[in-house]
Parts: sequence; C-alpha cells; structure tokens
Amino acid sequence: MNGPTPEELDAALAAFESRRDQVDWFRKQVADFFTTSRVLTTGPLPAVHSVKSRVKDASHLKEKIARKWSAGPITAENFFERINDAAGVRVLHLHSRQLEKIHRATMSQVEQGYWFLSEPPVAYSWDPEATAFFQSLGLRAETRETYYTSIHYIVKPQERVDITCEIQVRTLFEEVWGEIDHALNYPQPTTSLPCKEQLRVLAKLASTGTRLADAIFAIRDSESAEVK
Repeated sequence: MNGPTPEELDAALAAFESRRDQVDWFRKQVADFFTTSRVLTTGPLPAVHSVKSRVKDASHLKEKIARKWSAGPITAENFFERINDAAGVRVLHLHSRQLEKIHRATMSQVEQGYWFLSEPPVAYSWDPEATAFFQSLGLRAETRETYYTSIHYIVKPQERVDITCEIQVRTLFEEVWGEIDHALNYPQPTTSLPCKEQLRVLAKLASTGTRLADAIFAIRDSESAEVK
C-alpha cells in the first residue's frame, strides 16, 4: 500500500488537533498521579525517581501516521484507535524491585476504575533474568532484538472513550540507553553497523548497571533487617 497523500495526512492530524486539549488533560492527570501519590513518592527512597511526559507534536505525529499507513489507512474516524501513544508519560526508578510497587499502584488505578486498560500491559526486554522478573508480576513479556527494555501500559480515562495515554516504566540506566538509541534510530533506524554494535554494548552496560544497583540496595536492605 502506498503512503498517505498530504491531504490524507492533514485530515488525520486535524482529527487529533480537534481533541488535543482532551488528550493533554488526560496526560497531565496520569503524570500527576505518579508525582503526587504518597505510596510512590514518600520514604527515604521513593519508588518513583522522576516523571517525564509529553504530547507528540504535529511533525512526529505525521511521521507516525506515515510509518503505520502500510497496515491500513489512518483516518479522522480511526486515528485514536490506531495511534495510542500520542500522549505519553515516562516513569523512572532507580532499581528493579521498585517496579513491583509502581506496577501495583498502576493496576490499582485500573481496578478502582480511575483508568481503563486499552490493552494488556507488556514488558519489553532482551534479558532472560529481567523477563522472568516481569513475568512474576503477571506482565506479558516480549523480546526486542534492539535490546529495548521498558514496561508499557496503555490507559484511557473511561472504558468507552478512545483517548489513550502510554505509560512507560524503566530504570534510570535503561533511560540513558533509550535516549541514545532514540537519537540514533528515530524516526529512521541508523544504517551504521558500528553504531548498532555499540548500542548493543551500551544496552549490556545499562543492564549491568541496573543489576549492580539492585545488588547494592538488596545488601542495604539485608543489613538493615539484621540491625533490627
């Protein structure tokens, strides 16, 4: 299938722009939960380190529409069904075990009816040990050949509403790798073999950093328990 015409791109984008305020309101509501929840933000080491959020701008949305067009036209009628990450919230934490608290808090929002899952959450990883941990939390795990690691939730404010927000949860080490990979591979993947290989090395270093952080905090918790 050929790509969209300029007129088709403009029509799909106009559908989004007509509801941008609604999308942005929900994005702020989701981000505010992670920055104000006492469960996630209090204590000597809060589960949430920091939160980033955004609504895609017009140029990025046009690129996304063009990339996804091969799977079927994206129109004013199906824009919000086909594009579910126009709004995004990224939740960062220091070590892996904090994910359990973040995951429980996120699912509690769903169980209480504040948010609705547009699709089951998924954990992307290339590391078998990380994958096993994600699965122990009840998350569906998928492997990415790009070495991408992150947990994704697609939520919406009401069950019958088509507006969505993508929540990404990852460690700070994974965020560093993700930002560098994004700079090189988005919107078009790099064709440089050395860059690809170095990104794989960086992914392994990020994974090692996360594991080392996990070990440090596990030792601290063990020593604290012995003192008590």
